[in-house]
Amino acid sequence: MALHKLGQDPESPDGKSPTVYFDDATGNYILQGWRVLDPDRLAQMDVPGHETVIEFPKRMMQFFPEVNGDGGPHA
Repeated sequence: MALHKLGQDPESPDGKSPTVYFDDATGNYILQGWRVLDPDRLAQMDVPGHETVIEFPKRMMQFFPEVNGDGGPHA
């Protein structure tokens, strides 16, 4: 398995998050973002125990090949 970093948030103050990765073994994206801990927001979702929820800024959509049209690592 190899993860390919597709992009990091250009507005991140420390340059570490959020980040979009592509996993070439599964064909899935892996997203690094801010954990959602607000109980009111979490109560509106049905999140299984084996999953987590992150917040991901809309400005990061540019890094998904399907959005920017470059075909990306899975083309």
